[in-house]
Amino acid sequence: MITRSGESGVGEDLGGRRRAVLSVGLLGPLAVSLDERPVSLTAGRLRALLAMLALSSGQAVSVERLATAVWAAEELPGNARRSVQTYIARLRSALGADSIGSRPAGYVLRADPEHVDALRFGRLLRAASAASDAAQERARLAEALALWRGRPLEGVPSGPLVESETPWLVESYLAALERRVDLDISAGRHGELVVELSALTARYPLRESLWARLLIVLCRSGRQADALARYEAVRVRIADEIGADPNPTLRRIHADLLARRTPSL
Repeated sequence: MITRSGESGVGEDLGGRRRAVLSVGLLGPLAVSLDERPVSLTAGRLRALLAMLALSSGQAVSVERLATAVWAAEELPGNARRSVQTYIARLRSALGADSIGSRPAGYVLRADPEHVDALRFGRLLRAASAASDAAQERARLAEALALWRGRPLEGVPSGPLVESETPWLVESYLAALERRVDLDISAGRHGELVVELSALTARYPLRESLWARLLIVLCRSGRQADALARYEAVRVRIADEIGADPNPTLRRIHADLLARRTPSL
């Protein structure tokens, strides 16, 4: 259905009717709403189909990509195109007839990218990178990180989609988080970072870049003995689980701690 305001966001059809605002949350358990009213999609294939469309909201997604996301290559139905059409019809019934457009190249979700948290997250990271000062950068990073509610694509039963999208989303999250921590370290917020980084290293115990930051804030909080103890704990864990030594950055920070020098990244 053609709208006056294009394919995404809130629009009106040619009869002047308002289109409900569709929001899709992918950065945690799948969450769907129309005008802030939750929509429940009980069928797993509908959730997988919506997630695939939402990740490219406003852009056409081919039938082949949709079919692979919903069924996986080895489970494709005999007539994949017809099967996708059937599920598209079911999704339109749940979200509204004009929520999904048809194109020669495939199907397009008519949702404003700002109402798809994974796409908004990416935009905010780009805005942070282009920020003119540290305060603005931190604000954009904090806004982006606040969108996260848990493991991305939770509740989306699509092995191909989860395997292709989750790793880079998580890595983008952690990189953004570490950059925000670095800005806080530069601003001298060492004490408040100890609790946060302690929780993060427990959650991601083999991410050495988080441990490096924890050791730094412990030392700068006057807790050198704690920093040395944490280094030994992560050294043992890395040796037991990976059979390797800590990376050069962690070893350099450890040497600084032993020499009573203030470490840095």
